[in-house]
Amino acid sequence: MILKLINTKGHCYPKSIILQAVYFKLRFTLSYRDVEEIMKMRGVSVDHTAIQRWVFKFRPLLESEMKKRKGRVGASWRLDETYIKVKGIWCYLYQATDKLGNTVDFLLTRKRQRMSAWSFLIKAINNNYKPRVINIDKSGSNTTAIKVYNKRSFSKIKIRQCKYGNNIVEQDHLFIKWRIQNGLGFKSFESARRTLSGIQVVDMLRKNQMIGPGITMFKSFCKVAG
Repeated sequence: MILKLINTKGHCYPKSIILQAVYFKLRFTLSYRDVEEIMKMRGVSVDHTAIQRWVFKFRPLLESEMKKRKGRVGASWRLDETYIKVKGIWCYLYQATDKLGNTVDFLLTRKRQRMSAWSFLIKAINNNYKPRVINIDKSGSNTTAIKVYNKRSFSKIKIRQCKYGNNIVEQDHLFIKWRIQNGLGFKSFESARRTLSGIQVVDMLRKNQMIGPGITMFKSFCKVAG
């Protein structure tokens, strides 16, 4: 449990303050400087760089705890990837949802290729279970990854390519891009990976995917974080 962290000026903050700042950044369309200003309005003086470090520090904890507390997703998945610019270079965010729109998993990769699709598929299955069917677009890398997985694990995951089948996961892509539009852009791959991961966890709380959630989203967030 992280009780307090230290900012650039050597000040210590209680856990409640840190959680508020991290939640504001991951829940709303705000830059780190926006969160700094909001915290100042609430009587807390904290630099935006300290808030960024808090987000980076909490991200592994949030993802790990959410994996333990997430409810079971459906057996019919929708898998797709979208573009995310990192330091002027396009990277690729892989996402999968079930037919109800619940988040299955996500992974940011530097390239769009068979190994990227394979890495995401393995991560999604290991964190959940083998689906019955996966709906994809015409992507050859996704098709190959599923076929190779079926062959190596003697599985029979059905591949479906329906034009409108991925509308749900595409809406998640739009949500993520809308959430990061007010920022100044990602300066490094690691920064993008950690921030996007935190946003995805909070989005799962918004979708009510947590077993035994709190009374409010913020209460649910606090339960996951500590």
